[in-house]
Amino acid sequence: MTPDAEALREDVRARYAAAATAVVDEARASCGSGSCCAEPTMDAVFGQSLYEDDQRGELPGAAVLASLGCGNPTAVAELHEGETVLDLGSGGGIDVLLSARRVGPAGVVYGLDMTDEMLALARHNQAEAGVANVHFLKGHIEAIPLPADSVEVVISNCVINLSPDKAAVLAEIARVLKPGGRVGVSDVVSEDRLTTAERAERGGWAGCIAGALSVSEYTAGLEGAGLVDVEVTFTHEVADGLHGAIVKARKPETARRVLPLAGGVSAGCC
Repeated sequence: MTPDAEALREDVRARYAAAATAVVDEARASCGSGSCCAEPTMDAVFGQSLYEDDQRGELPGAAVLASLGCGNPTAVAELHEGETVLDLGSGGGIDVLLSARRVGPAGVVYGLDMTDEMLALARHNQAEAGVANVHFLKGHIEAIPLPADSVEVVISNCVINLSPDKAAVLAEIARVLKPGGRVGVSDVVSEDRLTTAERAERGGWAGCIAGALSVSEYTAGLEGAGLVDVEVTFTHEVADGLHGAIVKARKPETARRVLPLAGGVSAGCC
């Protein structure tokens, strides 16, 4: 990781550590209206307002207050009883806890986060909610601490845009998904017309804007990682040319095989 990338990661970590501390202290001063991705006037495009009232009512108040995302991935991931789910950048645990109720006692949900303060808040919320089928892990989404082919579903809520190495994130998603597994994430995504510089003009990296991928970049990245049936659907505008979006993809049931040819050359097959 380059020094610039490390600095970006530390900026993100510090911002979300402050968010967790603010929720615990019931002050929320570091996040204005409750979303570190947003300015105080942006409640309608980030945070708890993107969840239905009945979903918010299922959870401890601190989990709802700590919702910092740009969507509601549990509403689009089509979770089923008994599935294993991974939430990348799980924060205060809102999507993990909602997913745990969807998959039931026979299912398992992992929440991965790099921020100690968020992990502590998430585990507190888990205990308050009385949910047993959840495991919160510390780590980076560029190096997921789970085995290959271990989860049916990967979700995430406005976190992939924060990574300084998105190619690594998408490759890791493909690695941990079981054959036939699927991706259902919410993220900030740019229209293809915006350059990298134009995205940065509209907001900072830790504010979920400057690091957003375009539709074409997201599609190419997921397909390059070996996923198929990629869909990027805008849901609401968060800045000029940037949108909250639902991103879906699937890991093929049968992995692509490489067959050796004469002279040591390989060719893709099937």
